[in-house]
Amino acid sequence: MTTWLETVQWDDQGLVPAIAQDARSGDVLMVAWMNREALEQTVASGEAVYWSRSRGKLWHKGEESGHRQKVREVRLDCDADVVLLKVEQVGGIACHTGRARCFFRRLDQGVWVETDPVLKDPTKIYTH
Repeated sequence: MTTWLETVQWDDQGLVPAIAQDARSGDVLMVAWMNREALEQTVASGEAVYWSRSRGKLWHKGEESGHRQKVREVRLDCDADVVLLKVEQVGGIACHTGRARCFFRRLDQGVWVETDPVLKDPTKIYTH
């Protein structure tokens, strides 16, 4: 019998993209990567844990900023190669730029326009 983790179609690096969506509004907050351990820890703890490709280690969302993601639901897409996390974003800031979401730019007549305000100065979020 296949376990729920074995159903996930991991890429050749053992990763799967993970979309974090606000459970209330439906806004897409961010996209990150998960390895098997990150997904296991997310399910076990009820808080989002990702794999940081740049740092090469597990990353508990909000471990430095305090802006954790409480996971309300975990879904898997039809091809089993993308994870969707419906989350409650603690503090209302998901992006390292101090915005509510990472998707704060919209293409408008060939120009990227910033549409979302900075809610908190990133230098005041990250003290390290």
